[in-house]
Amino acid sequence: MKLHWSPRSPYVRKVDIVAHETGLSELIERVRSPVFMTAMNPEVMRDNPLNKIPVLVLEDGRALYDSLVICLYLDSRHTGAKLAPLDGSRWWRLLQQHALGNGLLDLLILWRNERDRPEQSRSRKHLDAFAAKVAAVLDGLEAHPPPPCRETFDLAAITFGCALGYLDFRFADLEWRNHHPRLAAWEAEFAARPSARATMPHE
Repeated sequence: MKLHWSPRSPYVRKVDIVAHETGLSELIERVRSPVFMTAMNPEVMRDNPLNKIPVLVLEDGRALYDSLVICLYLDSRHTGAKLAPLDGSRWWRLLQQHALGNGLLDLLILWRNERDRPEQSRSRKHLDAFAAKVAAVLDGLEAHPPPPCRETFDLAAITFGCALGYLDFRFADLEWRNHHPRLAAWEAEFAARPSARATMPHE
């Protein structure tokens, strides 16, 4: 299998952590594939016309995207404990929590894109809205943090961990741990897992 990959993408990191946790990492060839909102990558677009990563190209040439689809596919390929158990209420709870974590990632990407525009082109209304929404998600997770990773490690936990890792990578100035000690304790446990250590974001 071939994975269109970048060490900076939190969505790619989700897939990479699942690959490590399921024992499939060694079966995946990682191809560094930079993508940008305003610049097309022909290699990526051959497999995903949306010009987004991650994209997993299977042995038969089929391409899977986005990160949720790829994670569910990898989870179906192993015989160990499932990261996305398909049993009734647990499944719906998992999807709801994954949507929250992935929505946080979406907000952070949009916030960074707006923040990195030339100063005269930035929208203060958008920057303030992104900041308020991210703060609301973090406050909600502080009030009701995910279960400890030693008890429950699933796709929702992976998504929350990747979002918090991206906060550290791109928004270190926020110092989010200062106001969210319970969430910080949860993230420390997540970050200690071998799969998380092996996939730390970097340039």
